[in-house]
Amino acid sequence: MTRGREAQWRPCQLNAAPLKDVEHWLDQYRQFWQASFDRLDDYLHELQSQEKDENQNE
Repeated sequence: MTRGREAQWRPCQLNAAPLKDVEHWLDQYRQFWQASFDRLDDYLHELQSQEKDENQNE
């Protein structure tokens, strides 16, 4: 970010280019965690299904 000074005005300008790098980095982790949570969800559904089957067989 750069700042200038003109009397009572202090114009600012945001350099958004570094934010693109952060966005890319975060997107990789988002994809990783989304896949991990999807696998966990599948596993929990499998456990619930097994538990239902065991309870029905009793």
